[in-house]
Amino acid sequence: MRESVQAEVMMSFLVSEELSFRIPVELRYETCDPYAVRLTFHLPGDAPVTWAFGRELLIDGVGRPCGEGDVRVSPADPEALGDVLIRLQVGGDHALFRSSSAPLIAFLDRTDKLVPLGQEGVLSDFDASLDEALDRILAEEQSAG
Repeated sequence: MRESVQAEVMMSFLVSEELSFRIPVELRYETCDPYAVRLTFHLPGDAPVTWAFGRELLIDGVGRPCGEGDVRVSPADPEALGDVLIRLQVGGDHALFRSSSAPLIAFLDRTDKLVPLGQEGVLSDFDASLDEALDRILAEEQSAG
């Protein structure tokens, strides 16, 4: 049972304080990896770049600064829920993106309807059990035939 939720959001790629440009970003959530969300950034002139990180980090980051290390998510203005900043870092290089919180919240709401937050482990166990059962049935059919 592999299901997914997808959305496309326009985000601002903040190159510097003076320079930014809007890019399409594909958001994806799949039940086969229920703890993660994937963001695919479509930068002009480059191949798409996909980052995967915890769905809970994105949920929490809409309302308060979250994350350590390579991915950090926070409200652009701590007093309002208007925009969200997503900072991605590799070594000394980083990229900063700004998105309206509304489409992120809508996407996250759809993921929660597919797999409620806190129920990811149950889904993982079910998928593993289903795969094992299907493998066993196929093996029995092949040995019988």
